[in-house]
Amino acid sequence: MQENISAPKSEKPEKKKIIFSGIQPTGVMTLGNYLGAVRNWGPLQEEYNCAYSIVNMHAITVRQNPKELRENTIKAYALLLACGIDPKKSIAFIQSHVKTHAELAWVLNCYTQFGELSRMTQFKDKSAKHADNINAGLFTYPSLMAADILLYNTDLVPVGIDQKQHIELARNIAERFNGLYSNTFKVPEPYIPKLGAKIMSLSDPTKKMSKSDENPNSFVAILDSEDTIIKKFKRAVTDSEAEVVYREGKDGINNLMSIYSSVTGKSFEEIEHEFDGRGYGDFKLAVGTAVAEHLRPVREEFARLMDDKAYLEQCYKDGAEKALAISQRMLDKVYKKLGFVL
Repeated sequence: MQENISAPKSEKPEKKKIIFSGIQPTGVMTLGNYLGAVRNWGPLQEEYNCAYSIVNMHAITVRQNPKELRENTIKAYALLLACGIDPKKSIAFIQSHVKTHAELAWVLNCYTQFGELSRMTQFKDKSAKHADNINAGLFTYPSLMAADILLYNTDLVPVGIDQKQHIELARNIAERFNGLYSNTFKVPEPYIPKLGAKIMSLSDPTKKMSKSDENPNSFVAILDSEDTIIKKFKRAVTDSEAEVVYREGKDGINNLMSIYSSVTGKSFEEIEHEFDGRGYGDFKLAVGTAVAEHLRPVREEFARLMDDKAYLEQCYKDGAEKALAISQRMLDKVYKKLGFVL
């Protein structure tokens, strides 16, 4: 008894930080998306409390075929799980199943300035690309994105470098609301992976790899077949030097070396030594083969999940139930501070 009294009290385990991220159901996830962000999501589950959403409400800022949107939403959810998200460890859900996202987005619209939204790079880009459909949702979608993040007391948001502007806006909105109504929202931080954060186009290595590129050889989709992946790498733009070395002015080779390093774990120095005296043909074949092998488990797990629609449905319904329970508490808190009758 005496020992128990004098023994030091055990410290409470440190509370895990919360991560939120969303992915649009646009049908194609590229190697750049995977290496730059999605590949990191699985390991993050061990260290953080994670919520991942298929953000299909964001998708309708551009006209969608309803049948294709439904199919692509299920595929995107299956791909999320195939990439390592465990629905028992993380909350994985479809955005439109959780009504609090749209409800908080309206509130945040009223605390987001017109000038802030007009400066968003993605609004400018999409307005130019879809000049016949510059709708209000396209303009205010960053408020919905802020709602996605702020509903879950998010600490960190895994994003590519090009998405950092959206996190800055979410932070501004949170700070503005907190300043008016006392501390309500946690102010999130971007989580940007150091390795493979920006994978470039195979046909034009001065541009980021993008699924919207008109040249299908410019990007690798993570569900591409092994043969397709290898063929795309064989056609990758390089230079006339025939020397596998990382240095300024060798954008194509630098990009291929970054990809090879990301999927094999080898350093640039090791890669240069491995291909010393060998031509670009050998190198491009090696990169394509390594990428295809690295993505094989994802392709196989995706095929298995798509054959078990009942399991997928159970997962996304359970995920939505968990997400709603958490986010409703935050929405009620916001409504109370605003003066809404609950």
